[in-house]
Amino acid sequence: MDKYKIILFDLDGTLSDPKIGITKSVQYALQKMDIDEPNIDKLECFIGPPLQVSFAEYYDFDEVDTQRAIDYYRERFKDKGMYENELYSDIPLLLKSLKERKYTLVVATSKPTVFAEQILKYFNIDQYFELVVGSNLDGIRSSKTEIIQYILDKYDEHRLEDFIMIGDRKHDIIGANNTGIDSVGVTYGYGSFKELSDSNPTYIINSIDEIKDILLASKVK
Repeated sequence: MDKYKIILFDLDGTLSDPKIGITKSVQYALQKMDIDEPNIDKLECFIGPPLQVSFAEYYDFDEVDTQRAIDYYRERFKDKGMYENELYSDIPLLLKSLKERKYTLVVATSKPTVFAEQILKYFNIDQYFELVVGSNLDGIRSSKTEIIQYILDKYDEHRLEDFIMIGDRKHDIIGANNTGIDSVGVTYGYGSFKELSDSNPTYIINSIDEIKDILLASKVK
């Protein structure tokens, strides 16, 4: 039998590369807040964490300005940014293979659930996921710890040992550690090797192929 049964996937930087859509939407929001940032590469730090955290951390916005910035961000993201996104080429084959092996696949993202569901449909990979869990539009349940715990509660007939979280940022690993499940840090996304290793994941990998290798290697007699 397989050691893991329920595989949690982060979305941004793990299933797809959302750089253009996210950074240009952040750039748009900052312009609306009278801040000019011409270099979108400097905005990669917004890929992964909740927007509430990033606007406050990187631009020192208070709660009111943070919400204004998020509202501006979503103006552009809903219209254009959501689709300025590229699925990593090996992901569909990986998901198909895992589904055929009877793994339960779940998306665990800090992105609002409604946006995540639309993106999965846009890429035609929604068919592989039994559940999609993100944040609410009002910011409730935005931390990865809360999101993972919500999923664990949904599958409360399973043991913690049945779950594994796969993501590219420290927030994914910290959320997994806080909830007591294993994790995989992927370096092909937007978190550095140091960021991931400092967060103490169960595994660190460099390619999508290695995800399948880890799951196959987890088979126990």
